[in-house]
Amino acid sequence: MEATGTWALLLVLLLVLLVTLALPGTRGRGHLPPGPAPLPLLGNLLQLRPGKLYCGLLQLSKKYGPVFTVHLGPWRRVVVLVGHEAVQEALGGQAEEFSGRGTLATLDRTFDGHGVFFSNGERWRQLRRFTMLALRDLGMGKREGEELIQAEARCLVEAFRGTEGCPLDPSLLLAQATSNIVCSLIFGLRFPYEDEEFQTVVRAAAGTLLGISSPWGQTYEMFSWFLQPLPGPHTQLLHHVGTLAAFTVQQVQRHQGSLETSGPARDVVDAFLLKMAQEEQDPNTEFTEKNLLMTVIYLLFAGTMTVSATLRYALLLLLKYPQVQKCVQEELTRELGASWAPGLGDRARLPYTDAVLHEAQRLLALVPMGIPRALTKTTCFRGYTLPQGTEVFPLLGSVLHDPKVFEQPEEFNPGRFLDADGRFKKHEAFLPFSLGKRVCLGEGLARAELFLLFTAILHAFSLESSCPPGTLSLQPAVSGLFNIPPAFLLQFRPR
Repeated sequence: MEATGTWALLLVLLLVLLVTLALPGTRGRGHLPPGPAPLPLLGNLLQLRPGKLYCGLLQLSKKYGPVFTVHLGPWRRVVVLVGHEAVQEALGGQAEEFSGRGTLATLDRTFDGHGVFFSNGERWRQLRRFTMLALRDLGMGKREGEELIQAEARCLVEAFRGTEGCPLDPSLLLAQATSNIVCSLIFGLRFPYEDEEFQTVVRAAAGTLLGISSPWGQTYEMFSWFLQPLPGPHTQLLHHVGTLAAFTVQQVQRHQGSLETSGPARDVVDAFLLKMAQEEQDPNTEFTEKNLLMTVIYLLFAGTMTVSATLRYALLLLLKYPQVQKCVQEELTRELGASWAPGLGDRARLPYTDAVLHEAQRLLALVPMGIPRALTKTTCFRGYTLPQGTEVFPLLGSVLHDPKVFEQPEEFNPGRFLDADGRFKKHEAFLPFSLGKRVCLGEGLARAELFLLFTAILHAFSLESSCPPGTLSLQPAVSGLFNIPPAFLLQFRPR
């Protein structure tokens, strides 16, 4: 019996030794930045608690500086960049080297390196170039795109008007409005807000956002190798992604049945299908049905949730700071009058409103950890040698809240985006859409949506809450890959 116990102990010690030797820190390191020593099996779990991963990384930067190395679980080694200077130097100064896509364990098995967001190399270059051209041809950055957003803004205003001043959570309607804009571009369709299937799809997008940002999602990023085959919340996340995928497949099949090969593309799906037909004889083509589906699923998810979450946070800030809401509305009335519908050409005439929107994006820091990058080749950076494939977390939240750039960064202060004469002032550290070759491909669309939807709402309504402003919390309900604003109720009072 004693001999059996001894052999069992020796076996456990041998397994620990093998796991330790398998850690990425023991081989192929190059000359990496310093960081906390990882434990066998656990990596840096003691320093990086799921649910507080971003805060843990900021805390480590106080000890190890703006560039350091951590281990998420036993095998995932990540270089972390903190603050504007480090992120700008890497993603801007060495854009090509830092242009690879890193790992999102919660979604990687679904996307499998396909689609415009999760791909790398030549596949990514071709899909990104094609997607940006297709969106531009459909009006993104042009008058047609502006009119599309303005039309949806009118529908959203009417939906809020129909609430007759009753308290409501604006999350669903805001997400439906932004989703309709992207659905018009990729599917050529707009859905009524009452459509139950559309509501299901929008809720699935919200569930996906919550799932990948939740404490469980952060745990999965560290230990997916162990958790993946087990039951758990990640199965619900996969269900949400499955809902988005089923909706996308349905829309693609509809397009395949009605495609006019001789006519211009009606939307992104049409454009992709036409490109597939052109290259069907090329065995190396990247324009495949899988890349089509994975590109469209990503566009649907991102187009639904990112802008709507930011808008929701901006409205919460106006409830929290009613004097700011008053100043925005005074500027809108002074510059546009009572009946003029806000347009992108009015942005220069509305510097305070523009400043409020920028400050809302800065304070929320929607993607605080940035989307993981990977080195496309072995790279020298600040005296360190980062091997090809090394993952990088560019902490965008640390840029948007960098005290070297933004004085008292945790405070809401639209004035930081205004000069002494009240004109809008840019900040080089304002990088909510990241930078470099992986900068958000929908940045122009998102900026237009934020401005046009926000000004349409504030032009039509005063926002009220039954809660005293002092009791409203601005802290994210969930902070992970995304900062998800807290839920709140508000009333839309016609002006």
